[in-house]
Amino acid sequence: MDSKSDYIKINKTSWNSKTDTHIESDFYNMKGFLDGETSLKNIELNLLGDIKGQSILHLQCHFGQDTISLGRLGARVTGVDLSDKAIDNARELAVKTKIEANFICCDLYDLPNHLNEEFDIVYTTYGTIGWLPDIDKWGQIVSGFLKPGGRLIFVEFHPVVWMFDNEFSKVEYNYFNSGPIVETETGTYANRDANLTLKYVMWNHSIGEVITSLLNNGLEVTSLEEYNYSPYNCFKFTIEPEPGKYRIKHLGSKLPMVYSIEARRKN
Repeated sequence: MDSKSDYIKINKTSWNSKTDTHIESDFYNMKGFLDGETSLKNIELNLLGDIKGQSILHLQCHFGQDTISLGRLGARVTGVDLSDKAIDNARELAVKTKIEANFICCDLYDLPNHLNEEFDIVYTTYGTIGWLPDIDKWGQIVSGFLKPGGRLIFVEFHPVVWMFDNEFSKVEYNYFNSGPIVETETGTYANRDANLTLKYVMWNHSIGEVITSLLNNGLEVTSLEEYNYSPYNCFKFTIEPEPGKYRIKHLGSKLPMVYSIEARRKN
């Protein structure tokens, strides 16, 4: 990419274009959500524990389902996302669900210019850091918004997954960050038949790169777990051997699909 603004503009356009399709999709189950179902999965719920009364900053929140689900558990929540279309819908969703939530629309790296607060928890999950070129700067953001002793709760798709092509038939991409990946996608993970053809820019980040960014920015990693399933049915050729656990059919349990990190900001 020629400049920072190029990837931000491209990805913002892409996510703005996807938002309505995602809200209307079975994948996001908006009816169930409005009826009180949580969008949170067991992996992050087990990491979070009792969050009643705690302040939570949710990075890259899309249209706010997880943010509001955290609020339903008694947390005081703030969600951040690049897409103004998503944030507009998040605010409407908070009104519909009668959950008090603050939502901010900005590029993640620009967040210090929009928010001056420290939180008990910084929360970010599933398909987030791949949209960011500089993981050390991400670590700075996480650390800067945590209270001393505050926790990062981070769940992400495993970088090994992103090495494969969309059919999981061959290794096509570098495990390590070797620069921007610029591609065009037809449809979306929430609706593969959607009439959308959108350009996007992403980066692969190894687990080592993520851990190093946290250590370099004053966080202590207290847990690192890997999982041989995805709680989301967002890839091609999946099977569901157990309820809510999806794997690639021809790879079975051999592939790490998700990992989680809990870290604390040092006092």
